[in-house]
Amino acid sequence: VFVVGTPFYRHKPALGSPVTRILQMVVAAVRKCNVAVPNGPKELFELSMEEYTKDGYFRIDYTPSLRFLDKASVKTGATSAWMLCPVTQVEQTKQMVKMVPILVAPFIPSTMTSEVATLFVKQGTTLDRSMGPKFDLPPACLAAFVTIFMLISIVVYDRLFVPAARKYTRNPRGITLLQRMGVGLVLHVIIMLIACMAERKRLSVAKEHHIFGKNDTVPLTVFILLPQFALMGVADNFVEVAKLEFFYDQAPEGMKSLGTAYFTSSLGIGHFLGSFILTTVSDITKRHGRKGWILDNLNISHLDYYYAFLAILGFLNFLFFLVVARFYVSNQEVTESKRDLQETIEPWPSKASPQDEVLKMSPS
Repeated sequence: VFVVGTPFYRHKPALGSPVTRILQMVVAAVRKCNVAVPNGPKELFELSMEEYTKDGYFRIDYTPSLRFLDKASVKTGATSAWMLCPVTQVEQTKQMVKMVPILVAPFIPSTMTSEVATLFVKQGTTLDRSMGPKFDLPPACLAAFVTIFMLISIVVYDRLFVPAARKYTRNPRGITLLQRMGVGLVLHVIIMLIACMAERKRLSVAKEHHIFGKNDTVPLTVFILLPQFALMGVADNFVEVAKLEFFYDQAPEGMKSLGTAYFTSSLGIGHFLGSFILTTVSDITKRHGRKGWILDNLNISHLDYYYAFLAILGFLNFLFFLVVARFYVSNQEVTESKRDLQETIEPWPSKASPQDEVLKMSPS
């Protein structure tokens, strides 16, 4: 398929690194930190529409937010790209900067997602995994339910929920991407609460049967963990899908790749943060001669406390998300600029209009 499709692939010409353009703008603004920003945007430097047409960009009109960055467009005589940037370049950077608080909000959900392949699976090793007299379910196989339920929920969401919600919201997506992400954040809190209750049940059964050994099996079916795995897949449908669409949709033209990088960065940072939180909680809870919450032997650990702690973190993170989402202004490129660009690149018609033809044919 790759070999057959390669000749038909449309290669998009390279337009330069978005990171370089952002750095140029930041350096220019810092180097002119003592320069006053004019009151009107007409006094700022901007390229002609033809320049943007040639480079394949859309021009973005000036916005009054983050006025310090406007210093990069103040004319001081220097014409270097590291001293003077057009308004559109500044506005592109503003749009990427405004998304940073939204980028931070999914860190905690990504931390919870990392538990699927670590603590959730380790819990499964202590439970009864038998499925018949000769087969034991590998605990890591439970992670497959995350993917299964994510795929099912995507179909249900797109085919059933979106058309129904569209009738009330008049939004083509049913609900906004930020609302979809917020639902996912709530689901992550619920998942941690369910995981906490499942762990408390597992520990109570272990205590009831006096099972405290590291390799002892608790007489409780492994499918008690299924709700938390399944709901994690549903939550991914809301958070991860909305996150990817949001960062790509809101990134300006020429910086879409950086918007996608925001999505992958939130996953990576969230997993690193999860490792840090796990290690820190484990070390702190072992102080002063206490057993600790997270030990190699889960039958004497307290993962239920740790899951409750993550639920509290998730709730606080949800409150943070509500604040940043409330004050977030959607990045909308000005339609007039696009219309002007289309008029610039479209050739004038060579033929006369139908009305002119009629006038020519009519008797004088």
